[in-house]
Amino acid sequence: MKKLVKNIKHLLPTGELVKRDILIENDKVMKIAFEIDEQTDMEIDGKGRLALPGFVDVHIHLREPGGEHKETILTGTKAAARGGYTTVCAMPNTNPVPDEVETVQKLQQRIEEDAVVRVLPYAAITKQLYGKELTDIPALAQAGIFAFTDDGVGVQTADLMLQAMKLAKAQNKAIVAHCEDNSIVYGGVVHDGEVSKRLNAPGIPSLAESVQIARDVLLAEATGCHYHVCHVSTKESVRIIRDAKRAGIRVTAEVTPHHLLLNETDIHTANTNFKMNPPLRSKQDQEALLNGLIDGTIDFIATDHAPHAKEEKEQGLLTAPFGIVGLEHAFSLLYTHLVLTEKVNLQQLVSWLATKPAEIFALPYGRLQAGSIADLVLIDLQQTEIIDKNNFYSKGKNTPFHGWEVQGVPTLTIAAGNIVYEGVK
Repeated sequence: MKKLVKNIKHLLPTGELVKRDILIENDKVMKIAFEIDEQTDMEIDGKGRLALPGFVDVHIHLREPGGEHKETILTGTKAAARGGYTTVCAMPNTNPVPDEVETVQKLQQRIEEDAVVRVLPYAAITKQLYGKELTDIPALAQAGIFAFTDDGVGVQTADLMLQAMKLAKAQNKAIVAHCEDNSIVYGGVVHDGEVSKRLNAPGIPSLAESVQIARDVLLAEATGCHYHVCHVSTKESVRIIRDAKRAGIRVTAEVTPHHLLLNETDIHTANTNFKMNPPLRSKQDQEALLNGLIDGTIDFIATDHAPHAKEEKEQGLLTAPFGIVGLEHAFSLLYTHLVLTEKVNLQQLVSWLATKPAEIFALPYGRLQAGSIADLVLIDLQQTEIIDKNNFYSKGKNTPFHGWEVQGVPTLTIAAGNIVYEGVK
C-alpha cells in the first residue's frame, strides 16, 4: 500500500526546516522530495507540520502480564503512539517475570496480538528479579529479547554482575542497570537532602546510585560488555560515566524528562505523583544532568513510563509505589522547556529521542530518510495544550505535570507504514 504525506516540514542537518512530501510504500519510506506527484492509495495532508522520525524509548513499563490494572500492552502502546513513540522497550518487572524462554515467547505473542507500536521486550538478569541466580542468558538471547535488566532493583553482588556481563557479552547483548546499593537506601522515599528534611521523610542518598555505577563500569571494562545505565539522577553519577567514557569503557546512559525538568524543590507537599525512583535530586544534580546530556556523557532521553493505579498512589508517601507516567507528553514538555528556552536545539532533542537510542542499540529505526522504516510523527510546533491526566490514553494518571501548559503537540503517528495515532486534524 502506498501513502503520500503532503506538505510537511522536514528538518535538515543544518537545522533548517524545509517543505517536503514523503512517499511511503508498505513499511518503507521510498522518497522525500519537494513535490511528489504520484498515484497512491492514501494521501495525507501534513498541513505544514514538522515530520520527525518516530521516537524510540528503551525504558518503559507496560505491566502486562500480571499488572493489567495499572497498564496493558494495548493501553501502554496507545499512549506511546500518542506521544510519537514507534519503538518501545518493555521492562521485565511483570508477573510472571520474563526469565525463561517459554515466558518470553508467551509475552512476544501477546505483543504481536495487542501492541499498536513496536515493542521490544527485556529479559531478567536474575531469576524472579531476586538477584540470587542468573537466568539462562544465552537461551533468552536466542529467543529474541532486546537486552537484560533487573530494572527496579540493582544487582547487589559484584560477582553476579560480573558473570552476567560475561554471558551477555558473548551473546552481543547489553546489560541495562537500575543502579542502587540497597545497603545505603535506608528505606528512603525522596532524595536525602532539602526535601527529606522539609517533609520529615526518609531520604535516598545520591551515593546509593553512584557507588554501584562505579563498581559496574569497572566490571564492564573487564568484560567488554555494553553496559547501559538507567535513569541517571546525580552529579556524581555523571562524573563517573564521563570518566569511564574517557577511559574507553563501553558505557552508555539515559536520563528521564522528569529529572531534566524537575528537582527536589518542586516537591511542595507529600504528593506521591512526585515519588519516583531514583528520586528528584538537588538543583545542582539537575544542572549536571542537562550538562551531561549536552556534552554527550549521557546519551539520550528515556521516559521510564511507570503507570500505577489511582488507589496505589493514594496510599501515602511512605508506602505508595515509585513511578510516574511519561510517554504521552515527553516531546511537548522537552520542546517547551528546553528548545523554546534555547537551552538546546531541535536537532539535539530529536537525536536524544530517536536517533541516538536506535544507534546505540543497533536498531534500524530512529531516522527519517529514503529507505528507512516508515516510522514518523507529525508535530504541530505552534499548537499548545494543557496536560490533563484525565485524558491520558495510559491507564496510569500518576504525573507531576498535570495542569502544565506545553507547546509542540504530536498530531499523527505512523509506525511501520500504518497510522497508529491521529489527533487534531
